[in-house]
Amino acid sequence: MNSSVESLIHGKNLGVSGKTLRALAHPLRMHLIAFIDEHGKINVNKIYRSLKLEQSLTSQHLRILRDEKLVLTTREGKFIFYSVNYSRIKRIVELLDGFFAS
Repeated sequence: MNSSVESLIHGKNLGVSGKTLRALAHPLRMHLIAFIDEHGKINVNKIYRSLKLEQSLTSQHLRILRDEKLVLTTREGKFIFYSVNYSRIKRIVELLDGFFAS
């Protein structure tokens, strides 16, 4: 393994990366990201109503995506809108490609 990949394999880095990858690996969260991507910017009410999910379940999964910075939020009045954090997802894909290419 080359030294750049070896520097990535550090306990702290793997812990953070693992948490992010777990956030992405859940089927419902992947579905939420795809749904948000389709709409560009959408509020939580529209998400759970359109997908016929419970509000609490939707909020729980969105919180995990927010915590890992996979989605971005903006407040407009009393509504919070979600959008995909494309730069974060692109960076994750690049890191994974680099890791598996080594």
